[in-house]
Amino acid sequence: MNQQVFAATDNYISTLFAEEDEALKEALENNEAAGMPAIDISPVQGRLLQVLAHMCGARHVLELGTLGGYSTIWLARALPADGRLITVELMPEYASVARTNIDRAGIGEKVAIRVGRALDVLAMLEKEGVPPFDMIFMDADKPPYTEYLEWALRHSRPGTVIVADNVIRGGRVLDANSSDPAVKGVQRFNEALAAAKGVTQVVIQTIGAKEHDGVAIAVVS
Repeated sequence: MNQQVFAATDNYISTLFAEEDEALKEALENNEAAGMPAIDISPVQGRLLQVLAHMCGARHVLELGTLGGYSTIWLARALPADGRLITVELMPEYASVARTNIDRAGIGEKVAIRVGRALDVLAMLEKEGVPPFDMIFMDADKPPYTEYLEWALRHSRPGTVIVADNVIRGGRVLDANSSDPAVKGVQRFNEALAAAKGVTQVVIQTIGAKEHDGVAIAVVS
């Protein structure tokens, strides 16, 4: 087996279950034109987020790491008409591209983009008395993943689904002596998630168009 087979299989799955429409394709094109890094989730991962959102009956969703809004579109499309999604992006220029992509996808009224350092934005949301979220998707900077998890657990309800992307890092999490801040961040997160009380949790390694990585999924009891 090789990466070509993994990518081709991913394409087979996405053709059957996660076909991109023009809005999603255009979002990726706009991101590339704006010089943004090509680190969006895959279509199959986007469909997985939709399935999880439907499974937990999500109406109130938080996303950490907007980038150009590609994953945001997948998530927001899983929400009912009165559903709302808050997405957090550090870079104002990325948030501007995301706003355009989200509005063009026709789900702009469901999405609020908050710009700033995620931990600062989360502190502001806490001060604002934000209600518990039904689903939280983490796909931002990796060093503070554990702090994001701690915040997520405090702002969840029974049945809330917490998803964290990029937690295997091509297997580099196996290196206990890694000096890579992203690897160290997800190692710390994985250990914290494994030790967390009041959740049912697992990490699934993924192999596909995005090569070798993994996603953590937890359900709050």
